[in-house]
Amino acid sequence: MANSEALADRTAFLVEEACRRGADAADALALEENSVGVSVLNGKLEHAERSEGTEVGLRVLVGPRQACVSSSDVRQRILVEMVEKALAMARESEPDPYAGLASQDQLATDVDVQSLEFFDAEKAPTPEEMEEAALRTEAAALRVEGVSKVESASSGIGDASVHLHASNGFSAGYRQNYRVASCTAISGSGLGMEIDYYGESRIFASDMSSPEEIGKIAGERAAERAGARKPGTGAYPVLFDRRVSASLIGHLMSAINGGAVARGSSWLLNSLGEQVLPIELSVFEDPRRLRSGASRPFDSEGLATQAQTIVASGELKTWILDLATGRRLDMVSTGNAYRGTSSPPHPGVSNIALTVGEKNREELIKDMGEGLIVTSMIGATINPTTGDYSRGASGFWVENGEVKYPVNELTIAGNLKHFLKSLIPANDPLPFKPYCVPSLLVEGLTIAGD
Repeated sequence: MANSEALADRTAFLVEEACRRGADAADALALEENSVGVSVLNGKLEHAERSEGTEVGLRVLVGPRQACVSSSDVRQRILVEMVEKALAMARESEPDPYAGLASQDQLATDVDVQSLEFFDAEKAPTPEEMEEAALRTEAAALRVEGVSKVESASSGIGDASVHLHASNGFSAGYRQNYRVASCTAISGSGLGMEIDYYGESRIFASDMSSPEEIGKIAGERAAERAGARKPGTGAYPVLFDRRVSASLIGHLMSAINGGAVARGSSWLLNSLGEQVLPIELSVFEDPRRLRSGASRPFDSEGLATQAQTIVASGELKTWILDLATGRRLDMVSTGNAYRGTSSPPHPGVSNIALTVGEKNREELIKDMGEGLIVTSMIGATINPTTGDYSRGASGFWVENGEVKYPVNELTIAGNLKHFLKSLIPANDPLPFKPYCVPSLLVEGLTIAGD
């Protein structure tokens, strides 16, 4: 179990010691995570692992200069050495006029963690019970006709705590626990082998699908891919299945990230207030969504998180900003700072949702006529300045509005700035995903197969 009091003490010590030794300002982040996981293969336990880790990070500011250091060794002597090293590094670093902590009037004042339902008090399963669940998952996948074997089936639990302490007076933390389960199944053999996967991660056990359901979905996905072949080449409509559709909105979020905008390396540069999606679509962020592992009561600079509309009726309303990028762009932070223990804050998003469409996935497939359903993607070549897009993909070929056969070893290409304005959403998002995005139909992408 994570010791929240110890995390608070360590971060407070680091900040106080840094300021005592000459830092003008400082903040410290401590993370602790404990996890247990098991995986099975061929009806037997294959691997069991228990991990426990603590990491602390310190950022110091000496005038306009800053430096970050981190350590997984939290003994008092090491913490003092961290302070000395961070101060020495800061004094030799390049000045950054935009670096700095939040002012006190910017800080979150009511850190209500309980209301976000971050913790499931139900008794955690034992390793033996997790092994039994993984065996049930594997068995369910093998019962699917066409599945030749299961590559892995696993079950796990975890418990994580975080605490942030800063010299501006902010000090708060929270604890989360989670459960995970997954299965990877294979159909066919030799050169005709196809592989697919399904998994879930939830905070509450009552929200998890059963082991049998997880194995069944993984098995069905693998079996559906049997006999995959390359499609032809040309321009066709493409339906991005909800398994991969979030990546399209992820590219949009990357382009409006304050870091990319401030560097001038975004294909949406100067697009604030302009249409970036169809007028029927909006994008929302809710960092306080209940029972979500991606939720946060405050950001990594101690600012309160809050729901915001990023795109409204197709129009881009805001950049995604932390304090530093906000200062560079002469704007105010949107409360979107993220950081690790070894680096300064940077902008990021959590719990993104896209407007849901009126038609279901099958209706959009009928509307396609002939085209491609993408269910998995590999690799990516995306020009951050122009939005040119190219990715390897696999999925299913559609003719006359019906799925005809699985396809693989193909490439899809287009330009994000152009084709995102043609998105047509289905009504099938998974509400527990950090990116709650339905299947998305796009007109006229280039498909390269045979």
